[in-house]
Amino acid sequence: MTLVTTITVITVSFILTALIGIAIIPLLRRLKFGQSIREEGPEAHKKKAGTPTMGGLIFLSSIIITMLVLSYIYEEVLTTQTIVLMIVLAGFGVIGFLDDFIIVVMKRNLGLTSKQKLFGQIVIAVLAYFLLRMGPFETTLLIPFTDFTIDIGVIYVAFLIFWLVGFSNAVNLTDGLDGLVAGTSTVAFAAFGVYGLIYEQHDIAMFAFVVAGAMLGFLLFNMKPAKVFMGDTGSLALGGVLAMLSILVKQELLLLIIGIVYVMETLSVMIQVTSFKLTGKRVFKMTPIHHHFELSGWSEWKIVIVFWGIAFLASIVPILWEVM
Repeated sequence: MTLVTTITVITVSFILTALIGIAIIPLLRRLKFGQSIREEGPEAHKKKAGTPTMGGLIFLSSIIITMLVLSYIYEEVLTTQTIVLMIVLAGFGVIGFLDDFIIVVMKRNLGLTSKQKLFGQIVIAVLAYFLLRMGPFETTLLIPFTDFTIDIGVIYVAFLIFWLVGFSNAVNLTDGLDGLVAGTSTVAFAAFGVYGLIYEQHDIAMFAFVVAGAMLGFLLFNMKPAKVFMGDTGSLALGGVLAMLSILVKQELLLLIIGIVYVMETLSVMIQVTSFKLTGKRVFKMTPIHHHFELSGWSEWKIVIVFWGIAFLASIVPILWEVM
């Protein structure tokens, strides 16, 4: 996979996402698929009420169409691994879509229950595992920045489920500011695209760069002030497929670094809940942690830029370590 091919793949995905966005956003607006803002959220967010949501449909459709088109041009595109990636992307996207649909269209504020979401996520994760086990599949975990591996054997299926569900929900938690997830996920997917090239897994690299290009295209509409939100439709899908990418390039634990923003957001919620239950006191002004910085006086744009920077540094350092 050459540099020209990489740039072409990203560009095609970017343009297609932009075109789909131009077509879909007015439709979402006409259908009144507007975001509802939770009462306990920051006061500044209330003005975002009514902004079209379920925008994940824009880049999910773009990614799948781009991959199918590329499969006619490059023979190595449609493999068991990329098919699994698209199943995870579409499967988690459907769960998110159902959740969004129940909230936005059916006006039931809670959407899917946590048990319903978890059940759907587990089913898709197990399906992905068994599809991968049809071919050669390693059950080892590599410790980042070392050559040391741990073979966890049959426990790997539990790890895979935990990884996909965990990061799916982590990205979902992070999706609270205009452009935050779109920007950090662009960086993360591009990083795993580079790892695909390093390990000569060109099918995986191409998929990762297609997603990165789609997220850049989505940023055209999602940067502050956002014209559309990705909703659970997009965030659950991105988190699940990002976790699957880390599994396929056998850099599972490295996702804790490349996805440091998602880890940080999730830990802030866990710390807040634990502290409040044990002591009755809150560590942060509000969680996830991006809300803490908002209530501390940071502008939304400043938080997003800083978090993008953290994501970029967390992605570039491991890559430099790998190639040096």
